[in-house]
Amino acid sequence: MSISPNEVPFAGTVPSPKTENEGMITGSWRTRRPILDADKCTECLICWISCPDSSIKAASSGMEFNLKYCKGCGICNEVCPVGAISLVPELDFED
Repeated sequence: MSISPNEVPFAGTVPSPKTENEGMITGSWRTRRPILDADKCTECLICWISCPDSSIKAASSGMEFNLKYCKGCGICNEVCPVGAISLVPELDFED
């Protein structure tokens, strides 16, 4: 059996869902929440490119996190060239 090149995702990537999928929500076990300092953010999109969970999107008001899918891995914090993203313990939030 052969597989058509159109059936295999490019470079092993899997496209993110176009709509929210309740079966893929993983944020409930996150221990650290990313917080954006909008004044520092240059909207370079390096965090968006680096996020393994497609939890970051560019919006008209700046970058936004989709906390339903964010696992708190901290990659966005590590790759931000201007230090605009910090990780805060989830226990600091009531929601």
